[in-house]
Amino acid sequence: MMQPGLSAEVTFSVTPELTAKTVGSGTLDVLATPVMIAKMEQAAWTAVAPHLPQDSGTVGTLMNVKHLSPTPVGMKVTCRAELTEADGRRLVFRVTASDAKGPVGEGVHERAVIQNDRFVAKAQKKLAQGE
Repeated sequence: MMQPGLSAEVTFSVTPELTAKTVGSGTLDVLATPVMIAKMEQAAWTAVAPHLPQDSGTVGTLMNVKHLSPTPVGMKVTCRAELTEADGRRLVFRVTASDAKGPVGEGVHERAVIQNDRFVAKAQKKLAQGE
């Protein structure tokens, strides 16, 4: 069982490809909320990946995040995730994002521990069943 306190950070620069205008979540050239969320998820799975059984992974099941402040193109953002609860397959993280001027986002993220091959097989079964 994983212990609370595991954490990881992902730092990146806001580029034109990561803006709300480009990804379709808005019309402005600032960090897109979906990108911030994806980087928070990356920090979360990265924090626990070394502690998982072989052939296992995690998938996101819940994201409850506030985007607090805009970040322009050219600034760096650091997203951090810290495991706060581990209950069987359920993992709960506190996630944050910040730039050089302060907080950008915060919230709670949940992930589930899965067996990679079974999870992919379940997804492929949907495809095989057709629409």
